[in-house]
Amino acid sequence: MQSLYEWDFRGRKEEMLQEIVERNIAEFAAGMEDTTFVRDLVNGVIEHITELDKIIEKAAPQWPLEQIAVVDRNVLRIGLFELLFGKRDEVPPKVAINEAIELAKSFGGESSGKFVNGVLGTVYREIGEPGKDDAPKRKDEEKTEDGEPAEDDASSQETS
Repeated sequence: MQSLYEWDFRGRKEEMLQEIVERNIAEFAAGMEDTTFVRDLVNGVIEHITELDKIIEKAAPQWPLEQIAVVDRNVLRIGLFELLFGKRDEVPPKVAINEAIELAKSFGGESSGKFVNGVLGTVYREIGEPGKDDAPKRKDEEKTEDGEPAEDDASSQETS
């Protein structure tokens, strides 16, 4: 988020982006062994930025893109990228939304969390709430192959 914020704040010059990312990784993530996720996220957002910005404009029509705070705008871009183009097995949709809300609360203004939640929630509902039913079943909800409820290991053992 730091790199996208800086890139956006400094005039969105694409030739500066990789330099900004490298500097921020060195400064803020020096101990991070694998920076692939950071690079993939930044590059993915940039690759889809036109589409992401159009979605933001549609989901928040009363807020022209340039009037949205730089932090909020980039948090939305990241959240939307993860929601629409990310690897759902790594970052499920609801996790992407919650992480974006937390970023907005931590780095944005007083109402940033609510704003990000509203925009991403709208998009999530419009795309059919992917992953909504993907939560693992609780033990007491599991069924056997014949459709019968699975027995808990403790309850299936006979007492003597």
